[in-house]
Amino acid sequence: MFELNLPTYNFKLKRENGIVRIWDNLRRKYIVLTPEEWVRQHFVNYLISQKAYPQALMVNETQITLNNQQKRCDTVVYNRQLSPLMIIEYKSPEIKITQSVFDQIARYNIVLKVNYLIVSNGLQHFCCKMDYASQSFSYLPEIPEFNIINN
Repeated sequence: MFELNLPTYNFKLKRENGIVRIWDNLRRKYIVLTPEEWVRQHFVNYLISQKAYPQALMVNETQITLNNQQKRCDTVVYNRQLSPLMIIEYKSPEIKITQSVFDQIARYNIVLKVNYLIVSNGLQHFCCKMDYASQSFSYLPEIPEFNIINN
């Protein structure tokens, strides 16, 4: 797979009928290994191991309804009161992070109204803090630790 700008970890792979799968700790099952899934698993592990995000407050593939259509957020992080706090959107490493990627996560945020948005292709990571009072956002210099965002 691709080398990422994320710490490596002891991932579990298995091959079934010629298809490689990776263990997803959040969904507690093996998932088909795609480049985007490779990024997701490394990023989730990074948040848990390096930024102290509680695994129990993270969900992969959260379903939402947007304009009467079912959509899925790649990862949603919840606060300790179980309200959505952060949406994370992953792309394959060969996909450039463009305005359309931010537009996608912004549409999801119409439904969830979180305080933080992250977009990552495994090589570049962008984190925005929402300011609903001024209807703006600001880019953060790094991914914040959980105890900082869970105020």
